[in-house]
Amino acid sequence: MNFTIPSIDDLTQPDLAARLQHRLDNKTKPLGSLGQIERLGQRIGLVLGSETPELKDPQLVVFAGDHGLAARGVSAYPSDVTWQMVENFLAGGAAVSVLARQHGIGLTVVDCGVCHDFAPRPGLVIHKVASGTADALEGTAMTAAQRNTALANGAALVRTLPGNALLLGEMGIGNTSAASLLMSRLARLDIVDCTGAGTGLDGTAVQRKITILRQVLARHPDATEPLDALAAFGGLEMATMVGAVLQAALERRVIVVDGFIASASVMVASALQPLVLQRCVFAHRSGERGHALMLAHLKAEPLLDLGLRLGEGSGAALAWPLLLSACAILREMASFETAGVSRQDAVANHPTTTTDL
Repeated sequence: MNFTIPSIDDLTQPDLAARLQHRLDNKTKPLGSLGQIERLGQRIGLVLGSETPELKDPQLVVFAGDHGLAARGVSAYPSDVTWQMVENFLAGGAAVSVLARQHGIGLTVVDCGVCHDFAPRPGLVIHKVASGTADALEGTAMTAAQRNTALANGAALVRTLPGNALLLGEMGIGNTSAASLLMSRLARLDIVDCTGAGTGLDGTAVQRKITILRQVLARHPDATEPLDALAAFGGLEMATMVGAVLQAALERRVIVVDGFIASASVMVASALQPLVLQRCVFAHRSGERGHALMLAHLKAEPLLDLGLRLGEGSGAALAWPLLLSACAILREMASFETAGVSRQDAVANHPTTTTDL
């Protein structure tokens, strides 16, 4: 199967940006006093093409897949945890299930390549390309055909989803290794700077993980282009997420990026189409080593810094109320004129005079 990378429009809109800034500057507050929330409101307004943006029917998608490299001991947990956690998501017991329910976010779990057969049920989409990736130390994690099918699956999924916001989540034992490999190759950073404890490895195990990942990079010296790197090092859940991100960007949905693995998938998508990043809101800075460097590479400003490293889309769900607040400020907060409140510049232009009594 072939996958055509969509052409993403430039959202730079000087007139709309100026109107959004004027609207923010004229709210009943000192200039810029809502800080990052003001920048967030402007970004959402530009994505949705509105001075009064409204986020509707948010959809959080958890992309799940297994990794052949996990057999090398790069994770503190066995691969069976992937399918067990998918069951937990569907039963409503995982952290992201609780947060999605709390905030009224639609939750969909996608089997992109889990080594398990799930019974069909509401909330589960089966887009299984294979029962996990191959061992990237033996060959490419995915064939080009598998990668392209996963990309197309992600795009097709987004086309079926309602709403104008996509929140990214994932599940896959071993996927921090895949993210570290992609980051190292695409950002041209040493694998040491890209590799952390993942699910909770101790110091010795992290060093072993780094050694294995360095061997994987050496095994695929020619995988330097984004799609080649994705096939060599990535996961089926990550490739499906890349396709979803590209489609969401094409449809001008607000894309809420979770942690390390989601950011790595966005890194691949943005390497293919840089304007994808105009649509992205980065939910948080993960506690996973390497994520701060990845965010710096993407020139991304995360909303939260809470030491999160769970994945699942949990950080995206936690940040969601901030997006709602940014939109509400634009739509509902009074201006100086409508509230009858004196502005600072008005005070400066009409200084108070005093008279001796």
